[in-house]
Amino acid sequence: MQFAQRLDAIETSAIRELFKLLGKPGIISFAGGFPDPALFDVEGIRQASQAVLAATPGPVLQYGATEGYGPLREGLSAFMAAKGGSGSAANVQVAPEGLIVTTGSQQALDLIGKTLISPGDVVIVEAPTFLATIQCFRLYGAHIIGAPIDAHGVDVDRLEQLIAQHKPKLIYLIPTFGNPSGATLSLSRRLRILALAASTGTVVVEDDPYGELYFDQPPPPSLLALSAQVPGSRDCLAHCGSFSKILSPGLRVGWLIAPPELLARATMCKQFSDAHTSNLTQAICAHYLTLDRLGAALDLVRRTYAQRARVMAESLQRELGEAIEFNRPQGGMFFWARLTGSGGRSPDAAAFAQRAVEQLVAFVPGKPFFAHDPDTASLRLSFATVDEAKILEGVKRLGQAL
Repeated sequence: MQFAQRLDAIETSAIRELFKLLGKPGIISFAGGFPDPALFDVEGIRQASQAVLAATPGPVLQYGATEGYGPLREGLSAFMAAKGGSGSAANVQVAPEGLIVTTGSQQALDLIGKTLISPGDVVIVEAPTFLATIQCFRLYGAHIIGAPIDAHGVDVDRLEQLIAQHKPKLIYLIPTFGNPSGATLSLSRRLRILALAASTGTVVVEDDPYGELYFDQPPPPSLLALSAQVPGSRDCLAHCGSFSKILSPGLRVGWLIAPPELLARATMCKQFSDAHTSNLTQAICAHYLTLDRLGAALDLVRRTYAQRARVMAESLQRELGEAIEFNRPQGGMFFWARLTGSGGRSPDAAAFAQRAVEQLVAFVPGKPFFAHDPDTASLRLSFATVDEAKILEGVKRLGQAL
């Protein structure tokens, strides 16, 4: 067969390929980016499912509007307005018609690629960034450039230089508890990015699947929330949200908030893609939001992840010592670490990963998360789906694999 030339620029996900190695009995995996299914509010989802099938079985099992199920769009409008608590700067005023429902936030990113990216367009992403975004945007012919980050998010001085040099079609950021970096963009940098967007007319895509997963203190307000303080920035901003990390990824419900002209074109492209996101899962989410259960469910997730992150940090320091360096995340699901090469050890994370699998523990080397010039000493560790005992044992095995 002669396949489309666009496929020449992409390859199978390195993370998905790694999962093929994880079938070994007894292996402990820090590789996945999944939420812990033991923390899903199964009872709440069951109640919501039963309620919508009892009350409106016809509509929720039927075809629906491409823009999304009306009650869910209204519920998401209220959800965004309530984020951060009453009177908080994190609140976002968005009308139901100001968003569309997508099949996970991954589809929102795909729709952005379809509607905005032409072959050869420059797209700036964080270095490192979400692997699937690199693959998605490359599929549409983007020339992707990475902007360096540190513990406080993307380097805005360097980002400004890259914007001036390359005139990008868009900038893609995960400002809060990034994947894979775990980094959170500081408030001052968020405001500078919005000012840059407004002054240059550059579209900024904010991906925010992890913002509710904070440990001790809430993160700074989203770019979307802060855009009210920076005139003109809301017109250049697209915001992707998701229930995957805070309710259930199996529901496949996300949303896209964007200027009307972008939403209209994204809706048109979604018509050609899947017609609409499942009415049933949309209705379940809409009813779930009325049950007043999400707050308690999130509190449990935050406490659990925070404790696991603390155990992982202490274990890494104890078992690997000077051989590894990392910043402690303040939320989310990931540690981003680097091998230092101390004691004459190799700082090659890919080789370390192979030795680790032999010790029955897995993680993801950092190379796939870079669009170019990868840091081959870097690696991602997820603490979300492993309990404290497995974290202790898994990190001990990492120490044995050095």
